[in-house]
Amino acid sequence: MTARQIIFNAFILFLSIYFHELKCNFNRQTLTPVSISPPDFNYNTDGYDGDAAEDHKSQDGSETMPFIDESPTMSPSLCARGPDGEAISPIPPEGLLPGVKKGLEMKKLVLSGFLASEEIYINQLEALLLPMRPLKATATTSQPVLTIQQVETIFYKIQDIFEIHKEFYDSLLPHIQQWDEKVAVGHLFKKLASQLGVYKAFVDNYKTAVETAEKCSQANTQFQKISEVSAGLSLSLARVPATLLYKPIDRVTRSTLVLHDLLKHTPKDHPDFPLLQDALRISQNFLSSINEEIDPRRTAITTPKGEARQLVKDGFLVEMSEGSRKLRHVFLFTDLLLCAKMKKTSAGRQQQYECKWYIPLADLTFQLLDDSDVCPHIQVLPEHEIEEIKIKISVIKSDIQKEKKALKGQSRNVERLRKKMNEQESWLLLHSPTIPFRIHNKHGKSYLFLLSSDYERSEWRESIQKLQKKDLQTCQLSSVELQVLTSSCCKLRTVHNIPVTSNKDDEETSGLYGFLHVIVHSAKGFKESANLYCTLEVDSYGYFVSKAKTRVFRDTTEPQWNEEFEIELEGSQCLRILCYEKCYDKTKLNKDDNEIVDIIMGKGQVQLDPQTVQSKNWHVDVIEMNGIKVEFSMKFTSRDLSLKRTPSKKQSGVFGVKISVVTKRERSKVPYIVRQCIEEVEKRGIDEVGIYRISGVATDIQALKAAFDTNSKDILVMLSDMDINAIAGTLKLYFRELPEPLLTDRLYPAFMEGIALSDPAAKENCMMHLLRSLPDPNLITFLSLLEHLKRVADKEPINKMSLHNLGTVFGPTLLRPSESEVTKGHITLASDIWSHDVMAQVQVLLYYLQHPPISFAELKRNTLYFSTDV
Repeated sequence: MTARQIIFNAFILFLSIYFHELKCNFNRQTLTPVSISPPDFNYNTDGYDGDAAEDHKSQDGSETMPFIDESPTMSPSLCARGPDGEAISPIPPEGLLPGVKKGLEMKKLVLSGFLASEEIYINQLEALLLPMRPLKATATTSQPVLTIQQVETIFYKIQDIFEIHKEFYDSLLPHIQQWDEKVAVGHLFKKLASQLGVYKAFVDNYKTAVETAEKCSQANTQFQKISEVSAGLSLSLARVPATLLYKPIDRVTRSTLVLHDLLKHTPKDHPDFPLLQDALRISQNFLSSINEEIDPRRTAITTPKGEARQLVKDGFLVEMSEGSRKLRHVFLFTDLLLCAKMKKTSAGRQQQYECKWYIPLADLTFQLLDDSDVCPHIQVLPEHEIEEIKIKISVIKSDIQKEKKALKGQSRNVERLRKKMNEQESWLLLHSPTIPFRIHNKHGKSYLFLLSSDYERSEWRESIQKLQKKDLQTCQLSSVELQVLTSSCCKLRTVHNIPVTSNKDDEETSGLYGFLHVIVHSAKGFKESANLYCTLEVDSYGYFVSKAKTRVFRDTTEPQWNEEFEIELEGSQCLRILCYEKCYDKTKLNKDDNEIVDIIMGKGQVQLDPQTVQSKNWHVDVIEMNGIKVEFSMKFTSRDLSLKRTPSKKQSGVFGVKISVVTKRERSKVPYIVRQCIEEVEKRGIDEVGIYRISGVATDIQALKAAFDTNSKDILVMLSDMDINAIAGTLKLYFRELPEPLLTDRLYPAFMEGIALSDPAAKENCMMHLLRSLPDPNLITFLSLLEHLKRVADKEPINKMSLHNLGTVFGPTLLRPSESEVTKGHITLASDIWSHDVMAQVQVLLYYLQHPPISFAELKRNTLYFSTDV
């Protein structure tokens, strides 16, 4: 007998003993069954009735994922059992008081029962992992039982799920053991819910894992032996779909049901209550999304020929039709793509769709058949119009909050404001997308959609191409078939409303206002060396906006960026990271936008949980994207804190030092740092797309800050070598860190009153008087900046930075309420900061940009700007 055979036989013996002990352990810890749909599933916390769920086969014999019942039914009753098996009601502790205390005692009972079932679940995951390790070890030998790929496919994400629940169990146990009324566990459940993305990956791989396990068992006698050893516990790996691989799916359902009970027994003023609500919402959203993806009863329609046509993906897209933008609801089925619009219906009538066109996937392509075709020009609205609509929406949001705080009789006014906000947001959603997504059929007909992000374009393209890998036949629908299919869209759709905040619940509309600091550390998982970079996106007003981009890391499989960015958030709830391979081949042009197409290597997103990111410490996270892992850190600073002025005690340096002190020391009317940054931006950054809007790398900005503070001799060399966005970021940082804003605390209320004047002559007189009231260094520096920003705006067709866009960037930095204004209650909510105050601050700067009080030529004649040699 060879050494390999001895090891293998020892493993089989150990496996047999382990499963025997595991079965005994399960029998000792039987709990009440959880009922889930459909009724033929008889799932118990201590095991699985394999006979009742015979392989989960559908009517056609194919493997299907089970429908998950996420309805708020009662979680398993938590009770002891007598010798005869009868349930014994839990005996309340002595001295139990009614009301709150009783509720908290019930909460402890719910948690205790859930903790017991969590221990069993962890044991089940261990049982599933047990054969994985030796199978993976033999995979590298000359006679593997399974290949590495087969092992990783069958046991995909099980290790991660095990570690998540082990950590949860270890954190929850001490809280139950040392229970009192003040114990808080909501943060643990919320963290558990926030990691459901791992379950999503598991579900996506579920069918493949099942098929791989069955094929391996049929083709490999050694693998079959392992299956036979575990047959006594119904843990046959050949029948994985009927046993342990199903348990992670059921666990999310059970956790959701327990959350309902915990909320029922938790007082609303308890710190746990909002956290448990968040965890429940996240879990329910996850279950709903899974059901929409995997339940054929919800997403399929039978054709007249008896074939199943399943909905794979749907969503709202903007279509360019006859030269104008139209909002469409697009449905991707297993064999065709259907574009529809919602019919106008009277109140109380059921919604209906009208089919605009459809393309069989067998006929769909992404390439033009005739390369001589000229793409139509995509009309893009000026940036200032987009920004103005954003400000209007912010004002309406603030007005809604005020109305809610008023008497309840004002609810009708709230509905009117909501309707108005919906109109503005819908307009913004229609006019903001600019990224083309073109599809064609083989008969030469083309259709053009506009998207706001490469992320969506990639998702739609990948979903279509995945379906096209199957053996598809072209189809021609009759008018009756088309009508039936279009009518079914209301029932089948997974996206019910256009993505605007006025369609969401109040608790989902707040988002984060302020600055998100993100460090993109590194990435791994690339199979071949490439030129790699990442972009960062955040959601804003229903669509996503690109905010930052790392440098290109050349010819590597493990890029190490370690770049920090500061991203402005406007009610944002989600961060996206896209990883690209840079293409330098100028022959590969995208005909839609005449730009070289970089290849998306992976993409992923994370929810911006306020409880997590609003910590003083960095929060480290990893996004998995198509086998690629990108490591990053983030933390959040609210807008009021980020713009808070903290006077520096030092008199040296320039950052955080009064502008009068700096200019006196330098014997200049304009600080050296301002002049040098302006000069460098105008020399090589004035044509840069998004200059002053795109974040520079934080480490570069800090290096420049240190150089200016120490008056380094290498400043000019550093400026010439540094990325231009870092130089622009340094200039913004200088103004932000001034002990008081450039337009001064004293004059802030007057500026606010002046910009609100309706008479043009009175406004001009007031605004010019206020400007002349500024100290000389503040005035001349402000005028110099105005002239610079005007020159940047003159290049708007190239750099996409309008006067309004620049006003939005610099306004809140140059003009800001003093600490006394804030403490007097001038500012209350983050949304108020963005709406009323920011709108006014932007308008002040925009006024001076549009009505320049003095020309740059006059500055030269007065030699104020060039008085550094005095």
